[in-house]
Amino acid sequence: MYDIIVVGARCAGSAVALLLARKGHKVLLLDRSTFPSDLPFSTHYIHQSGIARLKQWGVLDRVVRSGCPAITTFHFDFGTCVLNGSPPPADDTHEAYAPRRKVLDAILVDAATTAGVDLRTEFSVDELLFKGDAVCGIRGRQKGGSSVTEKAQLVIGADGMHSTVAKSVCATEYNVKPPLQGPYFSYWSGVEMKGFEFHPGPYRGAFGWMTNDGLALIGVGFAAKDHPAVRADIEGHYLRAIAEDAPGLAERMHIGRREERFVGGLVPNYFRKPYGPGWALVGDAGYLKDPCTAEGITDAFHSAELLADAIDSGLSRRQPLDQALSSYEQERNKVAFPLFEFTCQLATLAPPPPEMQQLFAALQGNQQQTDRFFGVFAQTVSVPEFFAAENVQKITGGK
Repeated sequence: MYDIIVVGARCAGSAVALLLARKGHKVLLLDRSTFPSDLPFSTHYIHQSGIARLKQWGVLDRVVRSGCPAITTFHFDFGTCVLNGSPPPADDTHEAYAPRRKVLDAILVDAATTAGVDLRTEFSVDELLFKGDAVCGIRGRQKGGSSVTEKAQLVIGADGMHSTVAKSVCATEYNVKPPLQGPYFSYWSGVEMKGFEFHPGPYRGAFGWMTNDGLALIGVGFAAKDHPAVRADIEGHYLRAIAEDAPGLAERMHIGRREERFVGGLVPNYFRKPYGPGWALVGDAGYLKDPCTAEGITDAFHSAELLADAIDSGLSRRQPLDQALSSYEQERNKVAFPLFEFTCQLATLAPPPPEMQQLFAALQGNQQQTDRFFGVFAQTVSVPEFFAAENVQKITGGK
């Protein structure tokens, strides 16, 4: 019998398994995939606060050695104004990275197994096991194998937006919003990016950054209402949006070459109650928002850390497990709610209202506050702190 079974071995699952194993718990980690393997619909950007956690966990060096370049600057070109800067660091971490998932996930899985986690790949979970109303294990099978049963004190769903665990326990959803926009992106050789680039246009926005193998991830987010037309001619809409909204980037792309197919689609926005008798949720299984601010992996690491601490507190009897998991949800939401609303507002891709245009204009020439604005994305400056009335008045001169 295990202390914890984790279903899903990507960013959130491997991270929480790693942290729990290091705390002395017996952990089984399951995934349908093998590693290394890609996760195509992921823009795989990790902000400074997420990178700081990788450094604390002792795995950042492997990301650096993979050849993934550091990203330290933001470049937002609104046409009428351009903002450049670097967010405040997370602790002493100034760099962001965007490693391909075939690189990052393999590093995290390896770190988890080194910490003592039992890993089974090509394993599909067919159902959860219950004792009364409490989850007590799983039943599933490895590829080509017979059905097996494993028991645990707690089963964690780290299995994404279509989580089997969440569906099986009927996890309650709240703060639900429909898909607002969705990106289509690909990878280009021979194109250099200006850090984290964003070029908004009318109900669309071009973006990009560097990743492994000298490639640039370059994408365009399109408003949800436009997706039926975009899907009919992805390349045409993609290239036209970049040419019209980011002509400088388009020029750089003319001397480069697209190396992979287009990937993209729409993403819902929700929170799920992330715990109950014998179960918990982490990562996209428990909380998902639009990818326009590229927070997914950074959020997953934060939630994994909070959940590992809560489970350890409960299983070690420092406090009742239900109470510890309730605190996990509260701590997760305290950080996530403001960023969720900020992200969903940006994801409409609507032209900035007059007060935001005034704010962006005032940020030009104010490097300290521009860097703090970028810190909202890096999660080194909170949304309420930056957009507090007194701070906005300080930036705009009270206009």
